[in-house]
Order: sequence, then structure tokens, then C-alpha cells
Amino acid sequence: MNFTRWSARLPGTQRRAAARTDELVTEDRLSDGAVPAARAEQLTVPVPAVDELPVREVLDRVPALVALVHGPDHRLAYVNDAYVVAFGLRPTGEPARRALPELDEIGLLPLLDQVLRSGKPRTVKSRKAPDGRSYTFTCTPVTEGHDGGGGGSGVLVFATDVTDHAEAAERLRASERRQRETAVTLQRSLLPQELEEPDDLRIAATYLPGGTEAAVGGDWYDVITLGGGRTALVIGDVMGRGVRAAAVMGQLRTAVRAYARLDLPPHEILQLLDGLAMEIDANQIATCAYAIHDPNEGKLVYASAGHLPILVRDESGVVLRADEPTGPPLGTGGWMHSSGSIPLGPGSTAVLYTDGLVERRDEDLDEGIAALERALAGATGTPQVICDRLVRSAGVTAEHDDDVAVMVLQHPAHTGPDGDLFRNAALELLGGVEAAPRARAFASGVLTSWRFPVELHDLGVLAVSELVANSLQHGTPPMRLRLRRTDRRLIVEVTDGDDHLPRRRRAEAGDESGRGIAIVATIASNWGSRRTPGGGKAVWCEFVLPKG
Repeated sequence: MNFTRWSARLPGTQRRAAARTDELVTEDRLSDGAVPAARAEQLTVPVPAVDELPVREVLDRVPALVALVHGPDHRLAYVNDAYVVAFGLRPTGEPARRALPELDEIGLLPLLDQVLRSGKPRTVKSRKAPDGRSYTFTCTPVTEGHDGGGGGSGVLVFATDVTDHAEAAERLRASERRQRETAVTLQRSLLPQELEEPDDLRIAATYLPGGTEAAVGGDWYDVITLGGGRTALVIGDVMGRGVRAAAVMGQLRTAVRAYARLDLPPHEILQLLDGLAMEIDANQIATCAYAIHDPNEGKLVYASAGHLPILVRDESGVVLRADEPTGPPLGTGGWMHSSGSIPLGPGSTAVLYTDGLVERRDEDLDEGIAALERALAGATGTPQVICDRLVRSAGVTAEHDDDVAVMVLQHPAHTGPDGDLFRNAALELLGGVEAAPRARAFASGVLTSWRFPVELHDLGVLAVSELVANSLQHGTPPMRLRLRRTDRRLIVEVTDGDDHLPRRRRAEAGDESGRGIAIVATIASNWGSRRTPGGGKAVWCEFVLPKG
């Protein structure tokens, strides 16, 4: 670019006057009456061409900052008045590193080298200069001298003050950061601050919000101890982002905990959640997986509302995928969910997760799940170690564009001294008048062999007597008594074929019955009842073991 002709390219100018008069209007034309004399005098005023405008005068009046450097060391040739006002006088003839230290401070000198070598203009946006203002710098290669007149190569630095725009953008970013921090704080406060610790499971969970450019989503997880040694595990993802998604997530999580107290099968829990999700917001849907672990059955019973499949690695290292059954997401309505099961015996590890862990824009979802299966197959250690390894193997970083929730649970195989702390005993009850004495004798022998203290032994036998008597009076065969001990509690459970659930009631002074459940509720740490999948019910109570 010829520097002498540079002013001809300023916006709003032309390289030649549209009409340029070099001679006076002739007498002949005046005689024709075409143009009056006064008008003819105006047309004779010479109009200067843009080429003839003094470039320095133009640049000195430009409000933007302009500097011209030349040569490989960028010696300063010129700065305009606006530049002097912003940064003070600058010595010409000196290299830019000394003459223009402000450009060096904001890292512009390497850009000058690049422009000089490539001969192509470059622009850097919104750099904050030492004077506290922000500028957008455009560096353009120029040829000093006239056309064909030789001269050296230089760079024209053109800086536009964008301080107002930069401050507005920063205020917007700050507002977005505050909104995101609010959503993250809300979501983290709605997630469990500490996971419940079941006796038979070791559990760890991780939640990672999306990167700074993404609004927080509605991922959540929860662990709910149901009593009787059973544990409910929940993971879900509310569609959408921001505070609204986090708020809906909080309502669903609270509802799940309330419904879990009913001790219903997983598919019935999802049916209730589906109706609630439609009431909360008909336009808001969510995926959810709800599972129940019973250590006596050695399996995970689950139901899924549009959520990703649970993965289970057995003690031999084989990974299983719980694909079916899966229904539509919560909030769609009109679907009857169903429950399935997957083995989860001692030595097994299960993973529940949201789509942020496995979904990528350039990959099929099944490929992400398959990669997670491979990572789980090779992951060993505690649940927290496995959780961290799975997150790392999926390439999740602080700049990840989606929320990630992962929950890892292990059913440890208790061997050696730990094996004595986890014991089971069961007795089939045939009915008749001898069933209750037989159950008491069985319970007394088992609790004695487990070396329980006398007080706990007697309370356990009393609970067995009352629960068995209640089942004999109100239940139907088959009947079964089950005793279970863990390192923390003693669990007594009686099952029968009748699905009518007992309730605690106040017996009158003259009543001869109705006090069994009240007695159990008084002496036990906790009690409850539930319907069993094949029909019938289970009534249980538990006692917390003394420490040590």
C-alpha cells in the first residue's frame, strides 16, 4: 500500500472529484443562456483531488491513534496528535521497543514483525493499554514513497478506542458469571452434601458443572437408605440449563426422597414422578434412573425414564449393561413404566451417570457408552478412585460444555474377620401353634452364636416374637423369618403371602391385640413394611449395634 495515497482510501472519500472544471465557461455557451454568469463563476472554483490532500494533516485530525514505523526494527517515523495526547510525545527514529513502550507492554511488537513479513494486515481486538483504556489495533503494511519511487517497507498502526464497548462487555460477562455462580450454588445446595452410607455398599459421587461459557444444568443424584438393609439409588438430568433447571431438579429430588419412604417398586416411583414433573412444568422433561439394592437378593432392581443404562462390573471383571426396560423421560405422561434387574453380588461395582460423561458432538452416544464400559473394566480401587478415573478417561475438564454427574457403588465381598460381621440366617415358618415358640428358639440360638450382648439378644427375640405372631394372625403362607447382622445393626424381617400392610395404632385398655407393632416400634431403632414383588409383604425392624 502506497502511504502517500493512503488517505484516498479513508471511508467516505473518492479518488477523483466527480466534476472538475479546468476552463471558464465560454462566451458561446453563455450566449445560449444555458448557465448564468454567477453560476459560471462558481463552477470555475478549483476542487482539490484527494491525491492532493496533505496526508499528515488528515492523520493529525483523525480521532483514532495512528503511528508509522519502518524497517525491521520498527523505527518510529510518525505519530499523530491523538497518539501524543494518549501517551505523550514519542521520539522519532528510535526502535519501537524504546519509542513505543506501550505497544511492547501489550504484546504488539511480534504482530508488527508478522505484518512486515507477510505483507498482510492483522487486527487484535480490545487490548487494554497502559493509559487504562482499551483499543482495537489494526496493523497494515505500507510502502513509504510514491508509486515506483522506491522507499522502504513499514507498518501503519491504527488504534480505535473501544473502552466503552469493552466495559459494557465486561459488565455483561460479570452478570453472566454471577448468574452462573447463583445457579451452581443453588444446584450444589440441592445435591446431598454428604451421601448416606449403607451397611452393605460403598458409594462415591461426583458432580462437575459445565465450563464457564455454559449455563449450569439440572443433573442430580441421591442415596436413600430404605431400612431393612435396602438402599435406593437415584440419578437424573433435567433438560435445559440455568436456575430454572436447577430449581426443577431440586423439586424432583425432594419428591423422590418422599416417594422412597413409601418403599414402592422402582417403576411405581417413576410413575409418581412422571405425574409430578407434568405438574411442575408441562414443558420441562427430565430423565431419571431409580434402583433398589437388597443385599439378600444380590441384585439391583431398577427402572429408567429415558436415562442412560446402568453399568455393572462383576467380580470377574465382566461389564454388563442394563439396557431394558427403559421408558420415555419424566413429564411426557401416558406411559406405564416397568422394573428390571441386574446382578450386583459381592465384589461387584455399578456406575450410574448422566449424558455429560459419555455424549460428544462428534461421536455416537453408543460409542461413548462403550468407551465407559472399557474404562470401567480396567478401573480398580475405592469408589472415589474409580469415579475419578472414569471422569478422566472421558476427557472431562473444567472447560467441558455439559454438566457431569457420576455415582459409583461397590458391594464389597466380606472375607476374613469382616465376614463375621456380616451374617444371615433364615427360617421357614410352617404355621400352627408351634411356629412362634420355634421362631423364638431359632432367634435366640442365632443371636447367641453371633455373640450379641444380653440386652440386645433379648430385644431381638422379643421383636421376632411380635412380628411372627402378627404374621401368623394376619398373614397367609408362605411365611419366612430372616435375621441379618452387619457391622452396624441387627435386622429382623418376616415375610408372608398377604399384601395388607400393618400400621401402628393405639390399643385401648381392654383390647387383647393390636399392641405388637407398637411394641416393635418402641424397642427397635427403626421399623417398616413393604409389599414384595411376587405378592405379599415384608415387615422388618432393626437395632443399632453398640459401638465396639
